[in-house]
Amino acid sequence: MTESGAQSGPTALRIILGAHLRRMREAAGYSRSDAGWEIRSSESKVSRMELGRVGFKERDVSDLLHLYGLDDGEERERLLALAREANNPGWWHRYGDVLPSWFHSYLDLEAAASMIRTYELQFVPGLLQTEDYIRAVVQLGRGLIPADEVDRRVALRVGRQTILRKQNPVRLWAVVDEAALRRPIGGAKAMVLQLEHLIDMTQLPNVTLQVMPFKTGGHSGTGGAYSILRFAEQDLPDIVYIEHLTSALYLDKLEDLDQYTETMEALCVAAPSPNKTRDFLFNILKTTGAASRSFATPSSLSATS
Repeated sequence: MTESGAQSGPTALRIILGAHLRRMREAAGYSRSDAGWEIRSSESKVSRMELGRVGFKERDVSDLLHLYGLDDGEERERLLALAREANNPGWWHRYGDVLPSWFHSYLDLEAAASMIRTYELQFVPGLLQTEDYIRAVVQLGRGLIPADEVDRRVALRVGRQTILRKQNPVRLWAVVDEAALRRPIGGAKAMVLQLEHLIDMTQLPNVTLQVMPFKTGGHSGTGGAYSILRFAEQDLPDIVYIEHLTSALYLDKLEDLDQYTETMEALCVAAPSPNKTRDFLFNILKTTGAASRSFATPSSLSATS
């Protein structure tokens, strides 16, 4: 298991372990039915295990390793430790009371990703949002929410953003529609702070931001917002994530990945290059309101500002 795997959430670890067990089963010449019999279960249970869609009982993994003829004690213990780790919830599970069940898998995969490419039409990408902006987004369309719940939702999103600044940070490439940057979520003051934050974030070497301007007219991303997650682990396929109001889609079929990747590439080509993003943000900032700090020119900002 690589370092990225060790930092993953349970969903990613289950996929990694499941793929490893599948390769071992095939190399040993056993069918899923054979494996199911060994662990006192069914072929379909083994299939779900190998796809990483269910948790692992340590006893089941131990029995399968015995069936597949693994006699390396160190390797056996490593895989059993991985099974135990795959059953441990990620740090975000303590926010389970404010998280929809379908979003848990995304947080697991986001933590394991080496690169995230995202296209946003309505909002600033979550990993780039300020606390004031997050607070305003959380309350949109939900009526009156208890203050403690709002605080927990904000804390969760802020916690997720640490993947941009950890030792081996995720590579984020975002294309954001101009409408998302001109819509004053939380009011003009909050939006000014958000725009200033985006200007700062473009200084990070692992963050690339492009803006799709109104003047571009029609483009390939009119179907809606989505993200593509890529992983360093070879057992983790690229995943397209599409969020709806009450659910989400996780796509990993090659034909879907190809289509969404081609669309993302087209968006990146259609949008002005990343080196023009800061100027674009400054121009929007001028029309949004007086900035909370003085900006002379884009070139006057240092990398630590």
